[in-house]
Amino acid sequence: MSKLYGLLGVIIRVVVAHYLIFSCKGLNSDGMLLLELKKNITDEFGYLKNWNVSDDTPCGWMGVTCTNGYYQNVWSLDLNNMNLSGAMSPSIGGLVSLTYLDLSFNKFGGSIPKEIGNCSNLEMLYLNSNQFDGSIPDEIGNLTHLSRLNICNNKLSGSIPESFGQLLSLVEFVAYTNNLKGSLPHSIGNLKNLTTFRAGQNGMTGSIPSGIGGCVNLEYFGVAQNSFVGEIPKEFGLLTKLTDLILWNNQLSGTIPSELTNCSSLETLALYQNNLVGEIPRGIGNLRYLKKLYLYRNGLNGTIPKEIGNLSLATEIDFSENFLTGEIPTEFSRIKGLTLLYLFENQLHGVIPNELSYLKNLTKLDLSINALTGPIPSGFQFLPKMYQLQLFSNSLNGTIPQLLGLYNRLWVVDFSANALTGKIPPYVCWRGNLMLLNLESNDLYGNIPNGIIKCKSLVQLRLSNNKITGSFPSSLCNLANLSAIELGQNRFSGPIPKEIGNCEKLQRLDLSGNYFSSSLPNEIKKLVHLVTINISSNLLTGSIPAGILHCKKLQRLDFSNNGFSYDIPSQLGSLFQLELLLISQNKLSGPIPSTFGNLSRLTELQMGGNFISGPIPPEIGSLTSLQIAFNLSHNNLSGPIPSQLGNLILLENLLLDNNHLTGEIPETFANLSSLMTCNVSYNDLTGPIPSVPLFQNMGLSSFIGNKGLCGGPLPSCSGTSGSTPGTPSSDSDSNSRGKLVTIIAASIGGVSLVLIAVLLYLMKKGVTPNVTSADIETAESSPVSSDIYFPPKDGFKFQEIVEATRNFHDSYVIGRGAVGTVYKAVMNSGQTIAVKKFASNREGNNIENSFQAEILTLGKIRHRNIVKLYGYCFYQESNLLLYEYMSRGSLGELLHNGSSCQLNWPTRYTVALGAAQGLAYLHHDCKPRIIHRDIKSNNILLDENAEAHVGDFGLAKVIDMPQSKSMSAVAGSYGYIAPEYAYTMKVTEKCDIYSYGVVLLELVTGRAPVQPLDQGGDLVTWVRSYIRQNSLDVGILDSRLDLEGDDRVVNHMLSILKIAIMCTHMSPFDRPSMREVVSMLIESNERVGNLVSSLDDNPSTKDEFL
Repeated sequence: MSKLYGLLGVIIRVVVAHYLIFSCKGLNSDGMLLLELKKNITDEFGYLKNWNVSDDTPCGWMGVTCTNGYYQNVWSLDLNNMNLSGAMSPSIGGLVSLTYLDLSFNKFGGSIPKEIGNCSNLEMLYLNSNQFDGSIPDEIGNLTHLSRLNICNNKLSGSIPESFGQLLSLVEFVAYTNNLKGSLPHSIGNLKNLTTFRAGQNGMTGSIPSGIGGCVNLEYFGVAQNSFVGEIPKEFGLLTKLTDLILWNNQLSGTIPSELTNCSSLETLALYQNNLVGEIPRGIGNLRYLKKLYLYRNGLNGTIPKEIGNLSLATEIDFSENFLTGEIPTEFSRIKGLTLLYLFENQLHGVIPNELSYLKNLTKLDLSINALTGPIPSGFQFLPKMYQLQLFSNSLNGTIPQLLGLYNRLWVVDFSANALTGKIPPYVCWRGNLMLLNLESNDLYGNIPNGIIKCKSLVQLRLSNNKITGSFPSSLCNLANLSAIELGQNRFSGPIPKEIGNCEKLQRLDLSGNYFSSSLPNEIKKLVHLVTINISSNLLTGSIPAGILHCKKLQRLDFSNNGFSYDIPSQLGSLFQLELLLISQNKLSGPIPSTFGNLSRLTELQMGGNFISGPIPPEIGSLTSLQIAFNLSHNNLSGPIPSQLGNLILLENLLLDNNHLTGEIPETFANLSSLMTCNVSYNDLTGPIPSVPLFQNMGLSSFIGNKGLCGGPLPSCSGTSGSTPGTPSSDSDSNSRGKLVTIIAASIGGVSLVLIAVLLYLMKKGVTPNVTSADIETAESSPVSSDIYFPPKDGFKFQEIVEATRNFHDSYVIGRGAVGTVYKAVMNSGQTIAVKKFASNREGNNIENSFQAEILTLGKIRHRNIVKLYGYCFYQESNLLLYEYMSRGSLGELLHNGSSCQLNWPTRYTVALGAAQGLAYLHHDCKPRIIHRDIKSNNILLDENAEAHVGDFGLAKVIDMPQSKSMSAVAGSYGYIAPEYAYTMKVTEKCDIYSYGVVLLELVTGRAPVQPLDQGGDLVTWVRSYIRQNSLDVGILDSRLDLEGDDRVVNHMLSILKIAIMCTHMSPFDRPSMREVVSMLIESNERVGNLVSSLDDNPSTKDEFL
């Protein structure tokens, strides 16, 4: 009976179990785990609305796929591109049967849960293009079946865990565009199945482990845009399947290992923008499948190996910006498929091989900035696909091939700064594509060909500094796209025609140094986009046309050295954008218009050598931006010197000599702390010279020829009222003697400058031994010789710098760049400075040239938003620059270093304004003006008060000087380079403005300048795409900022975004100037009721982002 009851119990349990399994309507365990996952997800568009708890299984849910069979476990979860946000729940670890997980292209944030390591069957994991932060969990190493792992385009930080080497099934790893730090795991060599490793645009450091040679199936290895150091491992040579080696923009040093030439499958080799030295390996010719070879912007030397001709499949070769010597190998001609060849900015010599004419597929050829001689090969005119041909800054001679352009669709032709002669080729625009023609600084003659005058596609015509003749070609102004006409320093003659008014898009007009005569036509008023006009040193007469007042965008106006007469039109005072106004050496008369006081952006005002009369208007004292010069010399001015001129505190040169000014030198002149030259000689001034050292130490020539001046270099003022020595007897005597003294003073000054230059050269070349690399104790016991060029200011001693850095020990390194290392040095006074030591391991004197260029640039700059240069010196065959120390690092680091950014909006705006003011100073206030060429958030540094300072002038070039012909050198950083650079290879102020616009976009959106390829590849494209799809709304703003309910901040950010869009306009001609940008930034703040108050008045604001 008991057995019967037992059997009955078993039957009952079976029935109950059967009922529970087949009759229960409850959701299975995988479904419950998915619902737990959903709790942390915001589903804006309701993609997951069918995830219903009342279902038996989740197998019919959106994105869910189950196994076949009895239990129906979830094996695939695909939620990509559903606009989902929130966090990934740890419950994901319960899906033990999961083999495929795709959450890509959403807005998931937070960290990747360590429970992901429980999904032991996972084979494919796609978390890319989200906002995940935190580190990669160490438990990722438990996924031994994982073959594909994609975590790119997130905000992940920390290092790649050492457990990474346990992923023995891994085939593809993609992690670019994160904030990963640390070094690559040494265990990477365990991954025998790995074919793709992509981790570019992170912050990884250390050396690339030699264990990489164990990845025997590796095909693609990319770690560009990191901070890897050390040498390229020779073990790469073991990877015979490697097709792409992408190492650009790191800090790799040493030589290119010859073992790389064993990578017989290599198709792309990108080693550019590192610190590599030595020669290009001759075995490079073994890479028979190589298509793209980029070695530019390194320190490579030696000759280009002839074996280069073995790269029969190559399409692009770029060796530019190195120190390569020798001749261009004729073997290039064997690479029949070559489309791009860049060898510019090296030390190549000899002739351009005519064999390059055999490259019928060549589209871009740039051999600029070398020492090439001989003629331009005649065969170049028959290259059918050529559209960019740049040979500027060489020593080429002979004539330009006259059929150039007849058989090729040329876009860009730049042969400037050579010794070419003959006539301009008539067919250069035959195909109607030419945008830039730059033949300036040659020895060309004849007229401008009719084919150029009628070239409808032409944007810039630059023919200055030749011997071209003829009249101004009126038909030139029928070209609708023309923005620049530069015909200065030629032999043009005749009148400037009325048709000049038809050049409605013209922004730059340079007709200086010719023989143009007659009057300037009033039709000039139609050039409403004109920014620069230079008609100086011609034979123009008549009055300055009043129509010039319509040219409201004018920034530079130079009418000097002509025969203009009559009164100065007061309308000039309405050109509020003017920065330079040069009307000296004419026959202008009448008073100085008081309206000039409205020209608040003026940095230079030259009016000397005219017949201007009357008093100096006190309104001139409002021109507080005047810095370069204020020149009223050799006129007929009378009356007292206005005390308001003492407000011109930035002014460096003040020339009031040879007039009839009376009264005393105003006491307010003591405020002119920036003055380097002041000349009030040959007037009728009386009284004491200001007692400040600036005036007391000036030479006699600055004050001679006045009736009653005393003090300083003149006789004492005590009890004397007589004339000063050499007081003139008449006005005419005054002018002639004044000019004589000016000539003598200039001669003495010129001789002095020559002597100083000789002394500096001898100091530089002196034989005094430098400090050896001994211990600091040795340095203390023996005198330090530093071969100082320019003694550091503020009492710095060279030995103190050596001591403060422990003889430049690595523990004091705070940064490394392409050409040098930066050390932090705390001086005995307690002041902290940054010492930039230029690398000395490159051959030749190019580092020296770079160093000299940086000094010449920085030494002239004085602005609160520019990193200050304290001094520089030469030590142990290295060059040292001593900078102001920026304690808070770079804007880029603060914006993009991790998921949380403590920079609030007021601080960001203030940084944007400060950087804009610094850049505007470079563009508009320096003489000659300066293009930075590498504006980016990492080059905007913040001091302890969060004030912005523009730094890193390694690429800085000056404008309007002969040296600036190197404008075509590759400049800038990826994501910041203006689009026109691709076809002009010219860097202008507008390129800086584009780069600055990208920085503004970073500040507003919080995004990095480089974006995923599927989102456009760069921030500018991403922003434009977002606006097209969503309009201009709050969604584009940095989500890390708390903008909830703060409409003022949102509106202000959107207005700054609009300025950024203007700065990044595709057309450089439609971008504002930096002066305009500063004005717009200030006005934007005023429109929202001064949301951001002056940080100078509110120090606490500066610390809010800590």
